[in-house]
Amino acid sequence: MILLDTHAALWFTLGSDSLGRHSQRIARQALTESQLAVSAVSFWEIALLVVKRRLRTIASTKEIRDLILGTGINGLTLTGDVAILAAELESIHGDPADRFIAATAITHNAMLMTADERLLRWRHSVRRHNAET
Repeated sequence: MILLDTHAALWFTLGSDSLGRHSQRIARQALTESQLAVSAVSFWEIALLVVKRRLRTIASTKEIRDLILGTGINGLTLTGDVAILAAELESIHGDPADRFIAATAITHNAMLMTADERLLRWRHSVRRHNAET
Protein backbone atom coordinates (compact mmCIF):
# COMPACT_ATOMS: atom_id res chain seq x y z
CA MET A 1 0.00 0.00 0.00
CA ILE A 2 1.07 3.57 -0.73
CA LEU A 3 -0.04 6.29 1.69
CA LEU A 4 -0.03 9.73 0.12
CA ASP A 5 0.96 12.66 2.31
CA THR A 6 -1.53 15.53 2.04
CA HIS A 7 0.38 17.47 -0.62
CA ALA A 8 1.03 14.30 -2.63
CA ALA A 9 -2.69 13.46 -2.60
CA LEU A 10 -3.49 16.93 -3.92
CA TRP A 11 -0.74 16.75 -6.54
CA PHE A 12 -1.89 13.32 -7.74
CA THR A 13 -5.57 14.26 -7.86
CA LEU A 14 -4.97 17.58 -9.62
CA GLY A 15 -2.38 16.17 -12.04
CA SER A 16 0.30 18.54 -10.78
CA ASP A 17 3.82 18.35 -12.19
CA SER A 18 5.04 18.71 -8.60
CA LEU A 19 4.47 14.97 -8.29
CA GLY A 20 7.50 13.45 -9.99
CA ARG A 21 7.14 11.13 -12.98
CA HIS A 22 8.36 8.08 -11.08
CA SER A 23 5.97 8.89 -8.23
CA GLN A 24 3.11 9.29 -10.70
CA ARG A 25 3.81 5.81 -12.09
CA ILE A 26 4.00 4.27 -8.63
CA ALA A 27 0.77 5.98 -7.54
CA ARG A 28 -1.12 5.03 -10.71
CA GLN A 29 -0.04 1.39 -10.34
CA ALA A 30 -1.10 1.36 -6.68
CA LEU A 31 -4.43 2.91 -7.68
CA THR A 32 -5.11 0.16 -10.22
CA GLU A 33 -4.48 -2.38 -7.44
CA SER A 34 -6.69 -0.49 -4.93
CA GLN A 35 -3.54 0.11 -2.87
CA LEU A 36 -3.40 3.92 -2.95
CA ALA A 37 -4.57 5.64 0.21
CA VAL A 38 -4.84 8.93 2.07
CA SER A 39 -5.30 9.48 5.79
CA ALA A 40 -8.48 11.11 7.07
CA VAL A 41 -6.14 13.56 8.81
CA SER A 42 -5.19 14.93 5.39
CA PHE A 43 -8.71 16.30 5.02
CA TRP A 44 -8.38 18.05 8.38
CA GLU A 45 -5.05 19.46 7.22
CA ILE A 46 -6.54 20.65 3.92
CA ALA A 47 -9.42 22.32 5.78
CA LEU A 48 -6.96 24.14 8.05
CA LEU A 49 -4.94 25.31 5.06
CA VAL A 50 -8.09 26.66 3.39
CA VAL A 51 -9.26 28.41 6.59
CA LYS A 52 -5.82 29.97 7.07
CA ARG A 53 -5.79 30.96 3.37
CA ARG A 54 -2.56 29.05 2.77
CA LEU A 55 -4.41 26.97 0.16
CA ARG A 56 -6.57 28.91 -2.23
CA THR A 57 -9.32 27.01 -3.97
CA ILE A 58 -12.70 27.65 -5.52
CA ALA A 59 -13.95 24.32 -4.19
CA SER A 60 -15.02 23.62 -0.63
CA THR A 61 -12.96 21.27 1.49
CA LYS A 62 -15.74 18.68 1.18
CA GLU A 63 -15.58 19.00 -2.61
CA ILE A 64 -11.80 18.52 -2.49
CA ARG A 65 -12.30 15.43 -0.32
CA ASP A 66 -14.91 14.08 -2.73
CA LEU A 67 -12.56 14.75 -5.65
CA ILE A 68 -9.65 12.91 -4.00
CA LEU A 69 -11.77 9.92 -2.98
CA GLY A 70 -13.56 9.99 -6.33
CA THR A 71 -10.32 9.03 -8.06
CA GLY A 72 -10.42 5.70 -6.24
CA ILE A 73 -7.93 6.61 -3.52
CA ASN A 74 -8.84 4.81 -0.30
CA GLY A 75 -9.54 6.94 2.75
CA LEU A 76 -7.99 5.53 5.93
CA THR A 77 -9.68 6.45 9.18
CA LEU A 78 -7.97 7.75 12.28
CA THR A 79 -8.25 4.99 14.85
CA GLY A 80 -7.44 5.02 18.54
CA ASP A 81 -4.39 2.84 17.88
CA VAL A 82 -3.09 5.28 15.27
CA ALA A 83 -3.69 8.23 17.62
CA ILE A 84 -1.77 6.55 20.44
CA LEU A 85 1.10 5.58 18.14
CA ALA A 86 1.27 9.15 16.80
CA ALA A 87 1.81 10.43 20.33
CA GLU A 88 4.41 7.79 21.12
CA LEU A 89 6.57 8.21 17.99
CA GLU A 90 10.11 9.17 18.88
CA SER A 91 12.43 11.59 17.11
CA ILE A 92 9.71 12.93 14.82
CA HIS A 93 8.91 16.65 14.71
CA GLY A 94 5.84 18.02 16.44
CA ASP A 95 3.51 18.67 13.48
CA PRO A 96 0.34 16.79 14.51
CA ALA A 97 -0.76 16.02 10.94
CA ASP A 98 2.64 14.55 10.07
CA ARG A 99 2.62 12.47 13.26
CA PHE A 100 -0.83 11.04 12.44
CA ILE A 101 0.09 10.39 8.81
CA ALA A 102 3.35 8.67 9.79
CA ALA A 103 1.51 6.56 12.38
CA THR A 104 -1.08 5.61 9.76
CA ALA A 105 1.67 4.48 7.38
CA ILE A 106 3.26 2.38 10.12
CA THR A 107 -0.05 0.85 11.20
CA HIS A 108 -0.97 -0.13 7.64
CA ASN A 109 2.57 -1.18 6.70
CA ALA A 110 2.34 1.35 3.88
CA MET A 111 5.05 3.23 2.04
CA LEU A 112 4.67 6.95 2.73
CA MET A 113 4.89 9.10 -0.39
CA THR A 114 5.91 12.58 0.70
CA ALA A 115 8.05 15.53 -0.30
CA ASP A 116 8.35 16.69 3.33
CA GLU A 117 12.08 16.79 4.01
CA ARG A 118 11.56 16.30 7.74
CA LEU A 119 9.62 13.10 7.14
CA LEU A 120 12.07 11.90 4.52
CA ARG A 121 15.01 12.42 6.93
CA TRP A 122 13.22 11.02 9.98
CA ARG A 123 15.14 8.10 11.45
CA HIS A 124 12.54 5.35 11.41
CA SER A 125 12.07 2.10 9.54
CA VAL A 126 8.84 3.20 7.86
CA ARG A 127 9.27 2.98 4.10
CA ARG A 128 9.23 6.35 2.33
CA HIS A 129 9.33 7.59 -1.23
CA ASN A 130 10.18 11.15 -2.26
CA ALA A 131 7.07 12.39 -4.06
CA GLU A 132 9.11 14.84 -6.14
CA THR A 133 11.00 12.10 -7.98
